[in-house]
Amino acid sequence: MNLLIKNGRIIDPTQKLDQTCDLLIEKGKIKEIGKNLVTTAGVKSIDASGCYVTPGLIDMHVHLRDPGLEYKEDIVSGTKSAVAGGFTSVCCMPNTKPAIDNKAVASYIINKTKAEGFCNVFPVGAITQGSKGESLAEMGELKESGCVAVSDDGHPVKSSELMRRALQYAAGIGIPLITHAEDLDLVGAGMMNEGFTSTELGLKGIPRVAEDIATSRDVLLAEYTGAPIHIAHVSTLGSVQIIREAKARGVKVTCETAPHYFTLTDDAVRGYNTNAKMNPPLREAADVAAIKAGLQDGTIDCIATDHAPHHLDEKDVEFDAAMNGIVGLETSLPLSLKLVSDGVLTLAQLVEKMSCNPSKILSLGRGTLVVGAIADITVIDPAMEWVVDADKLASKSKNSPFIGWKMLGGARCVIVAGKVVDSRS
Repeated sequence: MNLLIKNGRIIDPTQKLDQTCDLLIEKGKIKEIGKNLVTTAGVKSIDASGCYVTPGLIDMHVHLRDPGLEYKEDIVSGTKSAVAGGFTSVCCMPNTKPAIDNKAVASYIINKTKAEGFCNVFPVGAITQGSKGESLAEMGELKESGCVAVSDDGHPVKSSELMRRALQYAAGIGIPLITHAEDLDLVGAGMMNEGFTSTELGLKGIPRVAEDIATSRDVLLAEYTGAPIHIAHVSTLGSVQIIREAKARGVKVTCETAPHYFTLTDDAVRGYNTNAKMNPPLREAADVAAIKAGLQDGTIDCIATDHAPHHLDEKDVEFDAAMNGIVGLETSLPLSLKLVSDGVLTLAQLVEKMSCNPSKILSLGRGTLVVGAIADITVIDPAMEWVVDADKLASKSKNSPFIGWKMLGGARCVIVAGKVVDSRS
């Protein structure tokens, strides 16, 4: 079906485009952008008045739990959740069972997505075999089988020598490396950010420096090897400063943060709220301010969700026994739009961080509305008011600290390769 999106505010930073006009889609690709385009026979018209029309949103950091942990999430429910949140593409991390460390698992994800998925899914392969940090995975095979990056997300590569070799090998074959920056010796038995709140609650804390030291090491290894590196889920003032200074020196470093790190502080843990337990943990007000500053000045390149679904039985337990992570695909867009209303980012900058930059870093060939591009498009209604209702989340899991929150903004329409996708079907 050919589509004509009419009267929307089209925002595409790759073309420095921000104007109210129409967009025509033919045969799954963008055919024309202009004012007063005429609808012809066989073309479905979508009225986007009052809405933003952007390149399809891309989440470069999600956990779909498939294969092996489908009771939490699977490719069907995860991509439904993605589309409900306005995403046309997601990149799934390799901490599945078995891990995405070989062609068979990567192919399973790609094939299942083609058969049952609601949006694009790009697998991220493991850096090390089984993500155990002992020996390198076959990165060349992973790239050939469709993986767009490698990461041991959920686990840092503890050995500096192994990380050095991983960076060199990944750079040699041209696959991005995403690092989970965390010093496990400093983390110890920590459960939340180390500070006033953890002391008051009597919970073992995780010091900021556990992230800062690991970020510094990985940045220095990237600088030494000349290899590019992407830092996942940045949460601390120190990491932002380390990355900012490294970029100024010319280090090939990019990074991401997640909406919960610029929206919440560790006060959300009060009441021993396990839906506010995550890794890295929620930090303090100074860290939130630093994350916003890093987004504003370009130190932080991307906004990703780190969507981490868990079953109720894994969260409705004592705080120390609860698993880390929250679902984030369906709340990311309104929380991120608030950065625009608060004057932290322009709308164009937000689109860069939620679409253009993830595509560029991972070479996905998306994140643009240029004529001839694949028609992955998100139509955003900035005036949409809704309340986060656990029963209405498309994800199998409901572990969100935002349940009951009133949200402003959401996806009115999601188009994947020229096809309007309805996640409710």
